[in-house]
Amino acid sequence: MPNPFSFSKDLGIDLGTIHTRIANGSGVLVEEPTIVAIVIQEQKIVSLGKEAQGMQGRVSDETIEVANPLKNGVVADYEITEALLHYLLRRVSGPMRLFRPRVMITVPYGVTSVELRAVHEAVLQAGSRDAYLIQQPLAAALGADLPIGSPSGNMIICLGGGVTQAAVISMYGIVTADTMRSGGIQLDEAIITYVRKKYGVIIGPTTAEQLKIKIGAAVPLDKEEGLEVQGQDQVSGLPRPVTITTGEVVEALQEPLRQIVETCRRVLEKTPPELVSDIIDRGVALCGGGALLRGTDKLLTKALGIPAYVVDNPDTCVAEGAFKALGLYAILKRNLPPV
Repeated sequence: MPNPFSFSKDLGIDLGTIHTRIANGSGVLVEEPTIVAIVIQEQKIVSLGKEAQGMQGRVSDETIEVANPLKNGVVADYEITEALLHYLLRRVSGPMRLFRPRVMITVPYGVTSVELRAVHEAVLQAGSRDAYLIQQPLAAALGADLPIGSPSGNMIICLGGGVTQAAVISMYGIVTADTMRSGGIQLDEAIITYVRKKYGVIIGPTTAEQLKIKIGAAVPLDKEEGLEVQGQDQVSGLPRPVTITTGEVVEALQEPLRQIVETCRRVLEKTPPELVSDIIDRGVALCGGGALLRGTDKLLTKALGIPAYVVDNPDTCVAEGAFKALGLYAILKRNLPPV
């Protein structure tokens, strides 16, 4: 039976630190963790995506390395990134001998020309026919259907795993923006540090992420929840359970959240007053996995003095917007990163 996506000629790719998503006109076709497992001695890839993620913290560090080829939104390991993109493109486009796709791939705002070239080369070598780059906030605004073609101001905040970006967009271009090279991973690290200092128990990144997702919040909640997790006693090295509450997770996240707020404030300070008045009327759109942390919209509404809201498709709007950008390429061309 032929692959239903084998004739996909246009694809949008959201190349993220935590997840990579590929979309076309019917929505997101594939979503995989941006993770690869490598046999160290042979430097050979043994698994990618969800399968590799399942090995994290469960295999010998001396034989298999579970690596993330992106750090803070940019390519840290070119060859692994290329292999991952090749694997994902084959999944959605088949062998690609006849129908090599045209690809629009996302990059964080403000990356260097070397970092841009690394992404462009990786996606071309992975099997695309043509490759174009688009800044993630611009792709997110397109995917969230913000009216960015008009001469009015639209503000979007992308709360990603490895990078946080805030941008004001007008006439299909970014007017002001700022990028902080930290995100959801730093929130997990803050929880790990908090639990170690308060309870003397060491927990892993996966457990910290579970705490953040299941009981975490950006602001104190009316209903306090608790979750028991297993960790390793810092002194004895033996397993020890510990119960963490929502209030403790809120406390643990205060510093990284303060840095996110500062990044957003800096963008508003640089924005022309006419556009700020549009943003006050329309509100601030939030997207990315970090937007799903409970109370993030309330935190930013209070800190910025402008209503903040989570878009309908916070996880997928960047990939969907990258695909839409291919159809608008003639209009967007002057505002896209040069390669």
